[in-house]
Amino acid sequence: MSLTGKLEDLALADIFQILSIGKKTGALLISSTNLKAAILFKRGLVVRAECDSLDTKDLGQDLLKAGIIKKTSLDMAYQVKEKLEDRSISEILLEMGAVTKDTLDRVARKRIERVIVRLLMLKEGDFRFEPDTTDFRAEELPDTGWEISKGLSPEYLLMEGARIYDETMHYGAILEDEDLSEGSHDELTSLQAQTSDISALRALSQELRFPETLSEVSLLIMRYASDLFKRGILFEHREGKLYGLGQFGLDLEGADEIIRNTVVEPVNDDALSRVIRSKTPFKGELKRDDSTERIISLIGGGWPVEVAIFPIVVEEDVKALLYCDNQPDGESIGETPGLEIFINQAGLALEKALLKKRLKEREAH
Repeated sequence: MSLTGKLEDLALADIFQILSIGKKTGALLISSTNLKAAILFKRGLVVRAECDSLDTKDLGQDLLKAGIIKKTSLDMAYQVKEKLEDRSISEILLEMGAVTKDTLDRVARKRIERVIVRLLMLKEGDFRFEPDTTDFRAEELPDTGWEISKGLSPEYLLMEGARIYDETMHYGAILEDEDLSEGSHDELTSLQAQTSDISALRALSQELRFPETLSEVSLLIMRYASDLFKRGILFEHREGKLYGLGQFGLDLEGADEIIRNTVVEPVNDDALSRVIRSKTPFKGELKRDDSTERIISLIGGGWPVEVAIFPIVVEEDVKALLYCDNQPDGESIGETPGLEIFINQAGLALEKALLKKRLKEREAH
């Protein structure tokens, strides 16, 4: 599948959805007036990304900035690269023994997120997807970066990138100076947890003005929920069954593929069916039954202490269901007024999109 065009006509989120759902392998090349970027996909997951307009030119400088390697090691790697142009700086540093694969994976994941944030800022540009390509071409970028061992979900990258982008718009700067060494994860998590529920509502509500599809709205809902819960699953509800749409926070190999292949049929009086019938959210202890045990056994992490389930209502019908919990930590669930308001707005936005579609169809006839 060859895919080319302009970002003005097909947004980055839509491109990611196409490649993710189709489980595509290949290189997505993006260029604009002052930027070149490349993203490598394997079976719909992002395993590598590079951009020539970040504040560091390659992964080696990220490692130096984080205090993981010494400048003498990086300088030596650059000297080697002059003779071996097809090798990346990260590969050379690994062979030198200056860094481990686990460290490269961790720092490369953060670099991939930064690339996505940079691309989300683009208003215009050209893109080209080269299928079945397993590496970047040398002429596209000066360094090919590092391929992480466990690919990142495009949905997660869009949610995380958009979250950082929203903070950039609010605070006027991207927080790129974070500590990438061991032990920094808890500090970063603590900082993210301070994000206000209502502030997120204000920021994301602006993006609900012109939705076209359930997939667009679902990404926004999961972005919001990922700031409040450790993990979640969004289901589409049709013909009495729940079909997996997307997820965040699941620590599973191939989590997106697993969820998309999941179909759950709620039983008569379980929490899922009660939310669907009442069209109101549920928070509390999750009782064991066939449908809930299927979900928990699928996602792991032990039986949750507390869960939250939210219906997305469109034209008086539940079109989707959002399941969230805080496993495996088991933290209690706080108040979520902002998320509930946002989900109501999402339902109204989808109603407007459906009405707009019907009007266009009527005009066409």
